[in-house]
Amino acid sequence: MKKHVIIFEARGGSDKGKYGFRKDSKPIIDALKKRGWSAEIVFYSDEDRGEIYRYTLEKADAYISRVNPGNLQDETGYFQMLRELVANEVEGLPHPDAMIAYGAKNSVEKLKGTPIVPKDVYTYYDFDTLKDKLPATLKKGVRVLKQNRGSTGEGIWRVEVLNAEKYKGKIPMDAKLKLTEAKDNHTEEKNLQEFLEFCIPYLEGENGMLLDMPFLERIVEGEIRVLMLREKVVNIVHKKPADTEDAFSATLFSGAKYRYDTPEQWPELVESVRKSIPLIRERLGNYDLPLIWTADFILDTDEKTKEDIYVLGEINASCVGFTTFLELSENIADEVLALLDAESAVNKKWAAFNR
Repeated sequence: MKKHVIIFEARGGSDKGKYGFRKDSKPIIDALKKRGWSAEIVFYSDEDRGEIYRYTLEKADAYISRVNPGNLQDETGYFQMLRELVANEVEGLPHPDAMIAYGAKNSVEKLKGTPIVPKDVYTYYDFDTLKDKLPATLKKGVRVLKQNRGSTGEGIWRVEVLNAEKYKGKIPMDAKLKLTEAKDNHTEEKNLQEFLEFCIPYLEGENGMLLDMPFLERIVEGEIRVLMLREKVVNIVHKKPADTEDAFSATLFSGAKYRYDTPEQWPELVESVRKSIPLIRERLGNYDLPLIWTADFILDTDEKTKEDIYVLGEINASCVGFTTFLELSENIADEVLALLDAESAVNKKWAAFNR
């Protein structure tokens, strides 16, 4: 073993401290050093990809990806490099395909029909499907559409048909919509045709898609973010939208108030997540769980029992921040070394592991 870990970051973005790297990366390095390992931050760029690849292959036992998707114009080259590293026995934390499977908005649709995601959830990958299906889902009530890219609520729209009661059949293309973006809770009005055309850029590119799910009115009570260290629930963040008209965003930028709780304060939610992990893993590709990931839930009411239920709204796995819980770096270091110790116990050159 080389006893060295490389943490990948990307330059720029609002997630950096005054020295240009993430505030929650240096504590991981310090925690690994306490345990007799070394670690460093390497800033990824496409133009230096070959050099970064060779350096990592020579120096590191594992990488930890801390690249916010919004900091790279195109992630294709980055993911290609990570796949090559994993193929050459550098431990991927997480594996690039796990990052995509968990982080993409369609991860929610892949879990529909389970205890944590209702059946009334759809993903659109092309304009024709969006144009055909969205008028029908809008007939059911207020919807939330989420683009696959972006961050801090950008491209997440609450979509409401104005005067919906007057439409007896399919919602027509000239129907007026009230649109609220989660980025800052601002509202706009467009007709359905205009909104459909507005959404075209969200569908473009290799990972273009739109998630369509029902708007849950109890979002006003708060979104509950479950912070995970692999299969362990380590912290809960309760994010209550601003107390203003139309506010549904749970981002700090939009004025939401955050409260930091322990897992013990949310026993029913923690138990629901724990029971769901095998199903989440299976439906999202059977990859190892990401090192650090989050699952965001909104309260709803079961129509039959009238009891509270928790509905999954989103999973994040690409670059989860924990600046509020920097002590978590100690647990992360322990988890990294435990994973590498388990890997070192298996000789991948044995015939049983050849592929």
